[in-house]
Amino acid sequence: MMEMAEALEQYLTLRRSLGFKLQSQESRLRNFVRYAAAHGEQRITAKIAVDWAGHQCGPATWSSRLSTVRSFARHVQVVDPLTEIPPSQIFPPQRRPRPFVYSDEQIADLMKSMIDLHPGSFRGPTYHYFFGLLASTGLRFSEAARLLRADADLETGTLTIRATKFGKTRIVPLHQSTTLALRRYASIRDEQPIRQASDYFFVGDRGKALIHANPHFSFILWTRRAGLRQADERSGPRIHDLRHTFAVRTLLTWYQAAEDIDRRLPELSTYLGHNHSDATYWYLSAHPDLLDEAKHRLEAKWEAVQ
Repeated sequence: MMEMAEALEQYLTLRRSLGFKLQSQESRLRNFVRYAAAHGEQRITAKIAVDWAGHQCGPATWSSRLSTVRSFARHVQVVDPLTEIPPSQIFPPQRRPRPFVYSDEQIADLMKSMIDLHPGSFRGPTYHYFFGLLASTGLRFSEAARLLRADADLETGTLTIRATKFGKTRIVPLHQSTTLALRRYASIRDEQPIRQASDYFFVGDRGKALIHANPHFSFILWTRRAGLRQADERSGPRIHDLRHTFAVRTLLTWYQAAEDIDRRLPELSTYLGHNHSDATYWYLSAHPDLLDEAKHRLEAKWEAVQ
């Protein structure tokens, strides 16, 4: 029988060779292996997997935690037939939060507030243009934060996004207004030699790459100032909702222009860096305006055949 820890290393190596990053999954599975060992389990069993999935965490994550172990168990069972694959419907499925779609006024206020929140600091201009890029392109937070200046071609107006969520590289064309805005940022960024020497496109006062927590903290402050979140609320609009807003608005524009959504959806999937169009189709049911547009188009088709 292969040790569970050894099996985990093989599993992670195999999955990563196929392009999966598995950052959160690796952390979960290492925790699971330690939990199983602490409870005297040498094999994956349904009981230990279910116990671990509900251990020290809220119900919202139980289903996804168990799903992570199920995938690992299927791999291990190939070499150890006594491995048990946990059942799939013990916990309610994890529900994706409905996206919050920002208005133009809210996005403009977000960008202005970044300057106001950081007077005298280069964080202000950096966050101003950083959030503007997220809103205008739908980039993931990590993609924009890791963007290198060498991958931002502001002559052609394109960004090269490398090593994305699914290990792919893609080219993201920019709207002319976005290109001009990034040129303005690059100009003021490079006024200081310490910032000019950085490899990263978005930098702080000392030319370092963005630290994940800092823009998030400023964003939370803005949501409270804008009345989108109470001071004691943990839930509320997210930075990732800027990506949702971009996708929803793109789809609404296509509906209103009578575009063929099925034909054009792969374009949006590619632009956003989705691995499958199914991930993009989710937006069609995630916002009431899109549901209304789909309903009206379906009704028009029914009327045409009657």
